[in-house]
Amino acid sequence: MIRFALTLAVLLAASVPARAAVDIVEVTSPGGLKAWLVEEHSIPFTALELRFKGGASLEAPGKRGAINLMTGLLEEGAANMDAQAFAKARESLAASYGFDVYDDSMAISARFLTENRDEAIALLRAALVAPRFDPDAIERVRAQVLSGIASDSTDPGHIASSTFDALAFGDHPYGADRSGTAESVAALTRDDLTDAHARLLTRDRLVIGAVGDITPEALGSLLDDLLGDLPATSDAVVPETNFALSEGVTVIDFDTPQSIAYFGHSGIKRDDSDFFAAFVANEIFGGSGFGSRLTEEVREKRGLTYGIGSFMVGLDQAQMVLGQAATANERMAETIEVVRDEWRRISEAGVTQEELDAAVKFLTGAYPLRFDGNATIARILAGMQMDDLGIDYIATRNDKVNAVTLEDIARVVKRIYRPEDLHFVVVGKPVGLEEVN
Repeated sequence: MIRFALTLAVLLAASVPARAAVDIVEVTSPGGLKAWLVEEHSIPFTALELRFKGGASLEAPGKRGAINLMTGLLEEGAANMDAQAFAKARESLAASYGFDVYDDSMAISARFLTENRDEAIALLRAALVAPRFDPDAIERVRAQVLSGIASDSTDPGHIASSTFDALAFGDHPYGADRSGTAESVAALTRDDLTDAHARLLTRDRLVIGAVGDITPEALGSLLDDLLGDLPATSDAVVPETNFALSEGVTVIDFDTPQSIAYFGHSGIKRDDSDFFAAFVANEIFGGSGFGSRLTEEVREKRGLTYGIGSFMVGLDQAQMVLGQAATANERMAETIEVVRDEWRRISEAGVTQEELDAAVKFLTGAYPLRFDGNATIARILAGMQMDDLGIDYIATRNDKVNAVTLEDIARVVKRIYRPEDLHFVVVGKPVGLEEVN
C-alpha cells in the first residue's frame, strides 16, 4: 500500500504544468450527463471533480448540520464495506477522495491511476449511491463535528463572521454555520442523514470537471457507471433570502487582548456587466497584495494592524463586499474610523491610473499560475460551470481584466463601496467603541 501511495504522490507532483492555455471539450455521456474535460495523456492519472448544487442550504428546516454530517460519513463505509474495509480498499488502489460541503454546493474530488480507474470509480460509486451510515460511524463523525463546533465557539474570527452572517440572513441557511450547533447536531438521527442524502445527491444538480488520462468516450461511460443510479431529481429547494443588515456596529464581548472586526455590506452579482471593474477595484482597495489601500493606510501608515483586507463574496442568493481586521483593543475604534474613511474615499474619488495598471498587471500575470495540476484544473472547470461561465472563459478572462478602464471603476465603486451601509461586527474588548444598531 505504501508503494501505491508513493506512486500517486509522484504523479500528482508531476501533473499538468502551470499554464492558462487549457483545451476544454464538453462531453455528454450516453445517459445524458454533461462534463467538461481536459485531456492530458502524458501521465496515467485522472482527476475528477463533482459539484452538487445547493449544498448545505438544501437541508430540511430544523436540521442544521445534517448535510455536513452526511458528507463526512460518505467515506465511512459503503455497500458491504464498513469504514475500515472502505479505507483499506481505497488505499490498495492508491485512490484519493475528498468530500466537502459549502453553503451552495457539495464538492467531491477523486484522483486515481489509469490502471485502477474501474475499481476506483466502483468504490466511489458505492460511497455516493450506497453509504451505510452505520451507528458507530455516525457517532464517531458526530463527535468530530461537535469538537469542531466547540473549537469555533472560542475563535474570535469565527464568532465575528458567524455573527455577521446571522445578522445579515436571519433564519435562512446562510445565517447559520453549515456545521450546525451543538444542539442541532446532537439531535440528528440516521433518518435525517438519509433524507439529507436524498435532498442533495441528484443528477440534475451535478456539474462535472475532469482532467487527465481519459478520452471523452471513456469519460462518458465512467460517468454513467458512477452516477447513473443516483435519483434524477429531488423536491428540495433553497429558500430565497435578502441581505438584511444595515449600517451599524455590533460588539461581542470576548476576553482577549486583541479585537477582531468583520465588516461589509451587500455587493455585486457575478453576471453583472460591472463585475470585472468591481473585481479590479477590490484588488486595489483591499485585495491580496501588500500595496492595497487598506494595507497602506491602516497597517503601513498608522501601524494599527498586522493584517487587513477586503474581498467579494458571491453566493447563489446573496452578494457581499466584506473585510476583516485585527488590532489591539485600544486601537479598534480608530481602525474602524480609518476603514470608513477609506471606504468613502474610493467611492468618491475612484482610483489612479497607476493603481489600475499595477492591479491589472498583477491579476493577469498571476492567473496562469492557478493552473498547476490536474486536480486544480478540474476544480476550476467545475467552478466555472457553477458560476455559469462560458467554456471559453479561461481564454478570455484576462482580456476582460485588461479592458477595465478608470471610467469603469469610477462608475462601479459608487455602487459597491457605500460607507453609509457599512456594518462592523467586533469581537473582543474594544476601548471607546460603542455599539450602534
